[in-house]
Amino acid sequence: MATEADELIPTRESLLIRLKNLDDQTSWREFFETYWKLIYNMARKSGFNDAAAQDIVQETLVRVSHEMPGFIYDRALGSFKSWLLQITRSRMVDAWRRKHHKVGDQFVPREEEFHTGVVDHSRGDAGAGFEAIWDEEWRTHLLDTAMERVKKHADARQFQMFYLHVVRGVPALEVARRLGAKLPEIYFAKYKISSRLKKEIKRLENNSR
Repeated sequence: MATEADELIPTRESLLIRLKNLDDQTSWREFFETYWKLIYNMARKSGFNDAAAQDIVQETLVRVSHEMPGFIYDRALGSFKSWLLQITRSRMVDAWRRKHHKVGDQFVPREEEFHTGVVDHSRGDAGAGFEAIWDEEWRTHLLDTAMERVKKHADARQFQMFYLHVVRGVPALEVARRLGAKLPEIYFAKYKISSRLKKEIKRLENNSR
């Protein structure tokens, strides 16, 4: 029997299996809502402007849809995180190349200067900095996703106490005063929500391996 924590988020494997049905709009919407910000932020931090970053999000999702019919989810062959990284990186490199043309051994901007230290211009490929930014964005993605999942299932008042005290850094006494609560309630909410958040982050990490 599934525990409450097990029901907070579907496994990565189950979602990917459902995506094999390209007409499953609910699953594709879930995939988009879960990962668009991760891909967008990655593109923005790699030097793309807002419009280009949004295009990269769409192109990444299109590529994922093309991979789905023959896709087999096997953690032994590589992590979901790495798989999505490779697709995102390929779309970014394609976008960069569209803005440049090659003169001899060098890539030269077609119309405007392209500022980024992440994409290696000489190779047209991502360097070590790309993976470092991806890892940083992935950790943020896991925390944000876990926070949203826990919020949906938590007591609204307890989550508010947790958010003010832990996330916003408001002293417990001040939170108690603002919400008309007792101090032990604040500490209990901190313990309960923090515990669920840690479990959800661990669950997400396991599902992305």
